[in-house]
Order: sequence, then structure tokens, then C-alpha cells
Amino acid sequence: MKSLLLSLLLAVSAAFASASALRPPNVIVIMSDDSGYSDLGCYGGEIATPNLDALARGGVRFTQFYNTARCCPTRAALLTGLYPHQAGIGHMMDDRGLAGYRGDLSRQALTLAEAVRPAGYRTYMVGKWHVTKKVRPDGDADRHNWPLQRGFDRFYGTIHGAGSFFDPNSLVRDNTLISPHADPEYRPEAFYYTDAISDHAVRFVAEHQRDHPDRPFLMYVAHTAPHWPMHAKPADLAKYRGKYDAGYDAIRAARVARMRELGLLDSRWTVAPQRGGAWADVADKEFELRCMEVFAAMLDCLDQGVGRLVAELRRTGQLDNTLVLFLQDNGGCAETLGRSRQNPGPRERASVPSLPPLAADYLQPDMIPKQTRDGYPMRQGHGVLPGAGDTYVAYGEAWANVSNTPFREYKHWVHEGGISSPLIAHWPAGIPAARHNALEPQPAHLIDLMATLLDVAGAAYPAEHRGERLIPLEGVSLVPAFSGRGIGRKQPLFWEHEGNRAVRDGRWKLVAKGATGPWELYDLEADRTETHDLAAREPARVRDLAAAWDSWARRAQVIPWIWGPPHGSPKAGKGKKQDAGD
Repeated sequence: MKSLLLSLLLAVSAAFASASALRPPNVIVIMSDDSGYSDLGCYGGEIATPNLDALARGGVRFTQFYNTARCCPTRAALLTGLYPHQAGIGHMMDDRGLAGYRGDLSRQALTLAEAVRPAGYRTYMVGKWHVTKKVRPDGDADRHNWPLQRGFDRFYGTIHGAGSFFDPNSLVRDNTLISPHADPEYRPEAFYYTDAISDHAVRFVAEHQRDHPDRPFLMYVAHTAPHWPMHAKPADLAKYRGKYDAGYDAIRAARVARMRELGLLDSRWTVAPQRGGAWADVADKEFELRCMEVFAAMLDCLDQGVGRLVAELRRTGQLDNTLVLFLQDNGGCAETLGRSRQNPGPRERASVPSLPPLAADYLQPDMIPKQTRDGYPMRQGHGVLPGAGDTYVAYGEAWANVSNTPFREYKHWVHEGGISSPLIAHWPAGIPAARHNALEPQPAHLIDLMATLLDVAGAAYPAEHRGERLIPLEGVSLVPAFSGRGIGRKQPLFWEHEGNRAVRDGRWKLVAKGATGPWELYDLEADRTETHDLAAREPARVRDLAAAWDSWARRAQVIPWIWGPPHGSPKAGKGKKQDAGD
């Protein structure tokens, strides 16, 4: 009898194990904001990212993964599997009267969450949304493009694109605006937005396992770190005191050496030159050092949160069958916000506050707060030492150039420095052990994430949704690359942002700066750092690739565009260039 009972128990246990193994995987997409290609340890950086490095060792690192060069277009492409203009967000959150530049996520585009719900997935999102202009809604209609209205079951994060890490604007739980200082559900000892994002990601994993253990989940974790303002917790900042004292050039050279050791930097490639000034010429080194120390501390804190999330997956028995993807929304940011040399604020905080304190339930309305909750006025300007909540400063061009080592340009531009992102894929049950710690060189793009998720989820992409005819997907599944196989891409990859244009077809990339800039041609196998322009030598190839770009631009709602006629396309459209914004 005991033998029979034991046999039955073993059979039931085996059945449950088999069912679990056959269940589609959980998927977690984690994204950082305004960090460069070489900032992570596993991509050559000196910043402590042990948890992301561990995911890389146990998974696959893509070496030629691309974003769209800017925050909200990247989010639109990631969420929909379309080029951002097709999703209505070719630029920022303003409506320019053209289908590709509406500043609101199109109803002809399906989100990741909407796509996998029919396959039985629960869906969660934490962090930065930034695909709608309706930040402070007047009613339910204004929430039509908020996360819960676009397929997510739970949401905690910010609708707007940037803000204080100690007092963010547009903070929302599900569909309700909340103050981080009067939130009955989340009461940390001290609020810091990166930790709040990570803590809610951990919470959603735990609650999912408690309430829906029989269903897979999708979670999108969109960090704002290390986007300006340079805000960090004192304990994290303390780790980096003195870390950057050698200056831009030395830190960049050390990254180049590590990238060569890791196999990320071909010996044939000429490293793009240092930009933003030489360290020897910097007059206020304390200010410059503090900017990078805070930036590093912000990424360090993000990595700590990844560690807590992985620990929760392991604790709940979900790590093996969870596909974790980590990427970045654009390259390092050379924007000069808060760094003006005219009328800078005080270098250090005053000893006592000079303004009345704000109520705990006050909803912060501004991207740049006028004051802290306890009454300190906001300080900006070159020389203001960043880190604390009463400062609002970016880290500047020279450090962005370090972040983007070894490439040219930055966020906004579509040269490699603006669009190159790490992509770490970790999935113990789906990536063969022989591929762990592998470098995957096949070019890939944000548009591929929807196709990848549909592949692993066993979900179909419908032709229509909510009465709207959907735009067909643009990307391909990256799942074959997890095991070292070809992904079978048949079309080139394309970019347009603020008139900056590019097309990549195999080893060849055609790229231009601005609406009227000339085309440059690069062989990325021999010269991924884009230092040897071959356009004059290969005019026929330039013509062919330019024609392909123009055809795509007309098909993908890029043209007519808002930047004026592209170089060589006098009938493309008219418009006026807008300030960069965030």
C-alpha cells in the first residue's frame, strides 16, 4: 500500500514538473535610461554592476543591439514591435499634426501586454511610461493611453519622462496619481525612485506567485536611472568617492582595454576621439568628478534592485523559466541641463530651509521642482555639486563620451554612440548552457522584442484589436540567437530622429546628421566606430541605401516629417525643429 501511494505521489509530482516545464516562460524586460554602451561591468565599465554581470555570465550578451536614440520613441518601439513613427511617437509628447508625430501611442499599434494577455499572461509594469501627453488627466478619457488602458494589470510608476528621484512628478499607482510622501502602501524610511521601482517589481513577482501561480507573467521594468537629474543616496555615492579622479581620458582608456579583453572591441576599429574637453583643461574638477560619481552611484543602485528582483524569482522558484532581458533606451546623454555657467546656484545646500515645507499629500507638478518637500530651493548651474534632492544637474558631454566608449555621438543622434545598447538575455530553461557568457554579434533592434515575446509566449499577433486595423509587425524573433542560430532578418534596419537618419543592411550603414546633413557610409565590420567615411568611394551603394531609407520613411510614417526636407529628398515635407526637451 505504501509503495502504491509513493508511486502515485511521484507520478503526480512528475506531472506537475512536466506541466511547469511546458508552461511558457515569464518575461521581464528591464530598461535603464540615458546610460551608454560601456557603462556596465560586463560591457567594459568600472561601475559595480555585479547582478547584471551575473545575468550576462549565465546568458547571452548581444553586441550589436540598437535602440532609437531617444527615450519616448524607444519606449514606443519596445512596446509595439513597430518603428516609433508607426506607433505615433516619432519625436516627443507633442502633437505635430502628422501621423508619425502625434505624441500619443497609436491605437493601430498593439502593446506587449495586449499581445500576450490572450495567451494567459498576467501583465505588470513599473517605472517610466512616457508614451502619452496626458500626464495629469481631467477624466477617464485622458487615461486612454495609460498602462492599465493598454493591457497591463498593475502599474506603479511615472507617466512623465523625467523628474526628481526624491519627489517625482506624475507618480501613479494603477490609475491614481499619488504623492510618494503620502502613500499608504509604500512607506520606506526615505523615498528614492529607483528603489521604489525595484521594490514594486519584487512585490509584483511575490504577489503573482501567491495569487496566480498557474499563469505566466510579463513585467516591464522601466527605470529612470541614470537620467538627469544626478540624484543619488549618500551610501551609494560614498562608494565612488575618488573613483574618477584620473579624469575622462584615463577612464575611457581603461574601458577600451577592458572591452578588448572581453571581445567587445575589434582591434581593427579606431576608437572615436574624446569629446567634451580634455581633463587637463578642467578648472572645476570637484564639480566634474561629483557628476560622474553620482551617475555611477545611480547605476549601482539600479543594479542592486536587479539583484533583489532575481533573488525573489529564485525564492519563488521562477528564475529558471523566466526570460530576463536588460537593455538601454539610448546612448549617454550630452545635454547640458542644469550646467549653465551664468548665474549658478550655491555650490552647497544652505544650513536651513528658506521656503515653507510642502504637505505630504502635495502632488509634485513639475519636472524640475521649485523646492524640496522640506523647503530648500532648487539649485542649478555649473559648479552646483549634484546628488542631493535640491540639485538638478546633468553630467555633461565629456562623461557622456566616456559612457559611449568607443563610439561617436550621443543620445539624439543615430551614429553608434546614440543607438547602441547592451542587450543581456538570461533564461536558464531556454538558453543552452553552452551559450552562457556568449557574445552574440547579429544586429538586433527594439522592434524585435515583440516578435521575441510572441515566440516564447506562443501568442499570435492579430490583424485587428478593438476595432482598429493593426500595422503589421516589423521585427523578427531573437529566440534562435539564444542558441547561436540565425534570426533570418530579411529587411534592413532604419532610424530617424530629429532629422538624423540611418539605415543598416548587413555590414553596411548609411548615416546622416540633421535634416540636411550629407550621407556618410561605413563598413561596420571593419569600422564600427564610424571613423572612415566611404561615401565618396562607393557612390552606388550610397544611392541604393538612401533609396531604401526613403522608401521606408514614406511607408513608416516618417515622411512627411517635421524637420524640413531630408538631404536629397526635396518633396519630403516641411517643418520646424523643436528644442530637445528630455
